[in-house]
Amino acid sequence: MLETLTGFAVVGVAILVGFVLGRIDLLGADARTVLSRLTFFVLSPFLLFVVLSQADVHTLFSALLPVSAVAALVVFAVYAVVARFVWRRDVAETLVGALAAGQVNSNNIGIPLSLYLLGSAAYPAPVILLQLLVFTPITMAIFEAVTTGQRRPFPILRRTLTNPIVVGSVLGVAVSLSGWKLPPILLDPAQLIANACVPILLISYGISLYGQRVLGPSGRRRDIVLASALKLVVMPFIAWAVARFLFQLPAHDVLIVTVLAALPTAQNVFNYAQRFDVGETIARDTVFVTTLGCVPILLGITFLLA
Repeated sequence: MLETLTGFAVVGVAILVGFVLGRIDLLGADARTVLSRLTFFVLSPFLLFVVLSQADVHTLFSALLPVSAVAALVVFAVYAVVARFVWRRDVAETLVGALAAGQVNSNNIGIPLSLYLLGSAAYPAPVILLQLLVFTPITMAIFEAVTTGQRRPFPILRRTLTNPIVVGSVLGVAVSLSGWKLPPILLDPAQLIANACVPILLISYGISLYGQRVLGPSGRRRDIVLASALKLVVMPFIAWAVARFLFQLPAHDVLIVTVLAALPTAQNVFNYAQRFDVGETIARDTVFVTTLGCVPILLGITFLLA
């Protein structure tokens, strides 16, 4: 039990440090903006390059990939239909909520929990690949279109392909597919910068929590509740059903995809919301609720399916 909670303890301490920094105003009024830009444009691309470049190709393209894709797409669709056509949210805010409902924290929580719960840190690799090479380019293209007003496809495509997160992900997968082992003179500096991404991102998130009430009267409480429910309950159930009955995977693989689907909302969603200045409350509160709420969910899944 103690080992299982280690990943959450690491994340919690970093967020608490950020909250304290926000409370004492140590970094000034521009801290959130500066840390957000640093994470988005520099640290995240290095982290994604390092993670994907060292991933095993067979693991990246395993049978876990289509199951995770189906679960995420169903959740995206359910949230988008409700938010867009029932609640009349705009496109950008609907996108943030959909990502909060279906994009999992497969890296800084998924990797350690996969190691402690499932016995290997490699299992989140297909989800990382799916989110970074499929969901992220599409997400960036939509954000660019709705926030800049640009509707012509070629400028949107150019801005998407030159997005640093997309570039880092594509280069990482290219290295993995090539089988080239990066020499230390290239890998070690990249690893050094990459190692700063998760703590800086979590500290920035902690700073954003100061002075805010989770599920407060923001006018978006039902969006947060819907995204959290889809993330914690609906998405792992869909992953389990698809893996068990549609793909008929072995029991251990069913456990893996169900655990991965039950991971909390990725902090990257909050980073995107900050970067494009839309839906920040939805992203921030959903990350908080799902990070706390997934603990009993994950333990229950492990108990029932292990």
